Amino acid sequence: MTRYDVAIVGGGMAGTSLAAAIAPEARVLVIEGEDAPGYHATGRSAAFWSETYGGPGIQPLTTASGPILQVGGFLQPLGSLHIGRAGDARAVDRFIAEFAGSAVVLDRVDPATVVPGLRPEWTLGVAEPSCAYIDVAGLHAHELATARRAGAEIVTHATLETATHAGGQWTIETSGGTFRADMLVDAAGAWADMVAMRAGVRPLGMRPYRRTMVQLRTDPPVAPGLPHVADIAGGFYFKPEPGGRLWLSPHDETPTDPCDAAPEEIDVAIAIDRLEQAVDWRVEQVERRWAGLRTFAPDRHPVYGFDPRNPAFFWCAGQGGFGIQTAPAAARLAAALLLKRAPDAIVANIDAERYAPDRFDAD
Repeated sequence: MTRYDVAIVGGGMAGTSLAAAIAPEARVLVIEGEDAPGYHATGRSAAFWSETYGGPGIQPLTTASGPILQVGGFLQPLGSLHIGRAGDARAVDRFIAEFAGSAVVLDRVDPATVVPGLRPEWTLGVAEPSCAYIDVAGLHAHELATARRAGAEIVTHATLETATHAGGQWTIETSGGTFRADMLVDAAGAWADMVAMRAGVRPLGMRPYRRTMVQLRTDPPVAPGLPHVADIAGGFYFKPEPGGRLWLSPHDETPTDPCDAAPEEIDVAIAIDRLEQAVDWRVEQVERRWAGLRTFAPDRHPVYGFDPRNPAFFWCAGQGGFGIQTAPAAARLAAALLLKRAPDAIVANIDAERYAPDRFDAD
């Protein structure tokens, strides 16, 4: 039986990006429970890169990922517009102040000049011109291919059942067979705490939430050049899609168990109602609806690092809704921690302690 240096549980963007980063220096196994990697959160992402998304604690990872995504051809210009009503003035001020010390460009604008049909009460606007589309499928496929070329093995249909650490190695029992590895990495997304418990590691309090998305056809059709548009109060966001379509979310976060998430009709209705309160467009048809899971640690920052009680167990989890846009930098940061080497220059100035799992260790 092959013994691996590192076994990564989870074949989504987090796990495959890390595998691609470390495979040139280690024997890597990626264990995925589904038929194909990236079925859950990765395959259902709304696919945009925004330096403000997730707040100042996430922005360094997002900003560092930008050049990597750009060079790889995974970004396309989009732009973002954060809109509000008179009662949201303080929220707008706080939002701008949060990023005042960063390189993120934010400009106050009249939102009516950007969004045709915007209802008159939406008078506040902040433009974020750096926001871009992410080719999520292309990025994930690239990371998988990179990992494989470097020798990583990807095993699907292999749900983790138990993992036991003894004699300096893990014995990993899955529905697809038994594997052995020196290090076990938890990149299991919504299942991260479950994986930890099956490995005898104390969970950190990861919580999955359901996020709803719908694809609409509107009258008039979505205007060419429309940016990503987000309610500064967090009530909705929408973005244009090819063919004059619109992707819309009510920005919901409904606590749920790890599962194959499906949209609820009430959330679809709420999304459409909030859109109609913002613009005078008529919804002609709901063409598609889906839901995905986003998983947060208790402080809503991701977790990268060795477990404080079992140094053979490494956390790569809690990426919330910003896991795709931060994946390139996060993988490089996690790889440096895991392999105990100096970080790549692009992440050298990011404080890894901010994301360390021992921040939850109360004992």
